[in-house]
Amino acid sequence: MITPILMLGAGRMGGAILDGWRKTGAFAPDELIIVDPNPGEAAVEAAEAGVSLNPPDAELARARTVLLCVKPQAWAQAAAAYAPLLAADAVILSIAAGVKSQDIAYAFGGRAVARVMPTTAAAIAHGTASLYADQPEALARAHALFEPLGDVVDLADEGQMHAATAVSGSAPAYLFAFLEALEAAGAAAGLAPRDASKLARSTLIGAAALLSESGADPVELRRQVTSPGGTTEAALNVLLGENGLPPLMREAVGRAMRRSKELGG
Repeated sequence: MITPILMLGAGRMGGAILDGWRKTGAFAPDELIIVDPNPGEAAVEAAEAGVSLNPPDAELARARTVLLCVKPQAWAQAAAAYAPLLAADAVILSIAAGVKSQDIAYAFGGRAVARVMPTTAAAIAHGTASLYADQPEALARAHALFEPLGDVVDLADEGQMHAATAVSGSAPAYLFAFLEALEAAGAAAGLAPRDASKLARSTLIGAAALLSESGADPVELRRQVTSPGGTTEAALNVLLGENGLPPLMREAVGRAMRRSKELGG
């Protein structure tokens, strides 16, 4: 039995998870409990739909699965406050970047732990979640909660969580930054800003949909739209050049990994 599910923290990422569960009907309102002193819009809407929001402490002992959705800097405080209120066999799922499962398990009184690195596209059931647990029960709980929200990837080693955070958890922001830059470049090239925005956004959304629907390798899709000596090749000579995307992405992923390790202490 995996429910009731207690969500500790319901900010941006927690709200996306809530929205995804509501969109897919993965869990009924009476299967969810939210604790957040400053609940976001998604939590408030969930409460209006019947989800228990900030109930008396005694209610928290009913939770079979606890989803720790607070910021990495606040996880220890949350554990200290709520661990004594939980059932002894509750399973803890943490989305706190960089925080090791053994530290979470210790803070939660030795309870089983799984780590999860989700993405905000969980809100529309197109998320991606990297999962790690050394206990089968905890991994099964993570699958049960996150499979309704998109794709899941099991990691063989907890150390890979830093790379998964850098390549997946943080990656939506990379795409949005690329889109910002493309829109600005279009405007600088003479397009009206509104037109540059519409063209760039629609094109990237269409390309992502093609990648998803076709299942083709991105290298092959790139080759299909790159004519020798054409405009696309001219642009790619910059993007894939010595100072282009490949070294920039390696540096970006490396920095994100280092920060993930720092957050873990």
